[in-house]
Amino acid sequence: MPSDYNGTWDMVSNDNLEGYMAALDINFATRKIASMLKPQKVIKQDGDSFTFQTISPVLKYECSFKIGEEFEEVTKAMDNRKCQSVVNWDNDKLVCVQKGEKRNRGWTHWIQEDELHLELTCEGQVCKQVFKRKT
Repeated sequence: MPSDYNGTWDMVSNDNLEGYMAALDINFATRKIASMLKPQKVIKQDGDSFTFQTISPVLKYECSFKIGEEFEEVTKAMDNRKCQSVVNWDNDKLVCVQKGEKRNRGWTHWIQEDELHLELTCEGQVCKQVFKRKT
């Protein structure tokens, strides 16, 4: 049985966000502002259907998907590009592949103990984020 991702998660660490955003061609000022934020994730899971919200004082991004079904995603919270995305299970990990202008783009979420881990990848850059479930 896959992990239960439901809940509100607060960011506790964020490693190499600036490198990841530079690979997305995001401007310097926006990268600096984003690196100071501690966004919250709200995840709603119903079987293989998910809604992810990323919320901070300056942005709100929402993405809904069903496992194994490709969908068009506009990455408004980051680089505002359109890409074709598909999310699949890899054991208890959620793995998203995003096809578009940028090579090797996607993300992986998994739960380890009481932490939600997220790795964002784009063109050789990897950003690692960790969140704690809000109680």
